[in-house]
Amino acid sequence: MTADPVRTSQWEGLDGLDRLLEHRSRLGIAVLLGRSTRMTFRHLKDLLEETDGNLGAHLKKMEGADYLNANKTFIDGKPVTWYSLTRVGQVALRKHLDALERIIANAAANDFDIFSKQQKGAHD
Repeated sequence: MTADPVRTSQWEGLDGLDRLLEHRSRLGIAVLLGRSTRMTFRHLKDLLEETDGNLGAHLKKMEGADYLNANKTFIDGKPVTWYSLTRVGQVALRKHLDALERIIANAAANDFDIFSKQQKGAHD
């Protein structure tokens, strides 16, 4: 029995996903920092519409995996934390996005044939 090439390609794409970046907030953080040299906690919070606690937990998890650098400074006597994506984080983001692109390409190449067959079978 031979492997179904479509199914194999889609699964390989899923294998390429980064577990840490599967959460929408962490993916959003990585994408935003990937497009910018650095960004403040406040700016990330506003763009992602996260609470302080939730954003802080996601940033800490990403920093622990060496995906982010945090640099604390003071502006007008107030603490400001700047975040930037490390090289490790950049590579992880690129691999994750590549895997997502493969999944989308495979689905588009099949014209969602798999889904229409499942739906047809469910209604027969």
